[in-house]
Amino acid sequence: MLARHDGQIVLVSGTIPGERVRARVERAAKSVLYAATTEVVEASPDRRSAAGDGLCGGNVFAHINYERQRLLKGDILRDALERIGRVRMEAAPDIVGSPEQAYRMRARLHCRDRRLGFFREGTHDLCDAGSTGQLLPAAVAWIAEAEQAIAHSRLSGLSGVELSENAAGDERACHLLLDARVVAAPFAVLGRLPGITGLSAECADRAGIEILSGVPSVTDILHVRADDPGTHLRLTRDVRAFFQANRFLLEPLVRYVMSLVPPCPVVDLYAGVGLFGLSLAAAGYEQVTLVEGDPISGASLVENAEPFGSRVRVERKSVESYLSAGPRLDTETARRGTRPTYIVDPPRTGMSKEALAGIIRSGPERLVYVSCDVATFARDTRTLLDAGYALERVSGMDLFPNTAHVEAIARFVRM
Repeated sequence: MLARHDGQIVLVSGTIPGERVRARVERAAKSVLYAATTEVVEASPDRRSAAGDGLCGGNVFAHINYERQRLLKGDILRDALERIGRVRMEAAPDIVGSPEQAYRMRARLHCRDRRLGFFREGTHDLCDAGSTGQLLPAAVAWIAEAEQAIAHSRLSGLSGVELSENAAGDERACHLLLDARVVAAPFAVLGRLPGITGLSAECADRAGIEILSGVPSVTDILHVRADDPGTHLRLTRDVRAFFQANRFLLEPLVRYVMSLVPPCPVVDLYAGVGLFGLSLAAAGYEQVTLVEGDPISGASLVENAEPFGSRVRVERKSVESYLSAGPRLDTETARRGTRPTYIVDPPRTGMSKEALAGIIRSGPERLVYVSCDVATFARDTRTLLDAGYALERVSGMDLFPNTAHVEAIARFVRM
């Protein structure tokens, strides 16, 4: 939360806007101080008791009543659009909420002294991932048993674990990140623990991965239309592939994005394993192009796209490379002059200048933007507005309860 002292900006953890607190400055950067609350002098009515360490990764808003969290995230999104994007908003966008417990399907665990956990905010100090409530009990149990196995077998050289589950929670794969010159085979013991369906590993000084047990991937069956349970999509993804992290909002997010795309050709940039583009194909869209440059996600994307045959086209190249060559439309689409809708779900850094320029140059009729970072989203919004697009609607989803993160979903239309 934001405070000021003698003209200096101070970011204070453990408090709520409107409260009076005593805080201790813990570190200083060039233009901002970082402080932590030590005493609440005048408490907000939205304050609640928080279980676990409030500074453990993914838990920094846990002391705030959840409805107030949603309002704050709407304010965060509105502030970024007004301050960075210079977009005047009459009201803060609505934020769709999520259950706070056991929502997380993907997590990066760090290893220190044969313990696994998250980092405390702004440090490399390990904290108990289970205490934050983000993970399923079965995942927490596997972590505890893995720690015991590591200690019992005296395994060393493990720096981190990438954990990935499907939404149902009945498939759980892990990928081990090993230091240089570490032999992977002894770590296979972790794959024999209950609650894991696949285990792989990679060593810092060697290319490629080793499969230690099972199948290091998970599969989801998504019902992409709420009014038609028979319309479903099967998505398999490597444990290392990027994927949306909230199991409870996965289908609502897909359905909302689909609602923003009229019947037309679709180009899904930053397609990942095919979440949005293939959902549209499963719902009956005929011309869907999916662009993904990451080799891991791209391999899963090719596998997931295979059942759709010629109705989808996969381009395994960077977004910048695809756009620089000029997007291809089939003959019938070109004859009718039908312009596609683009979907973009870029990384936290937002779209590169080259990607934005390529989109503007190709001139899609609509652009549906899914963003995990409000600052880069607001920056890209300004660029699109200056290029002749209008921000038609914007809303948010709380994919990470008890954190400051919020997912923005917006539709731009060409004027």
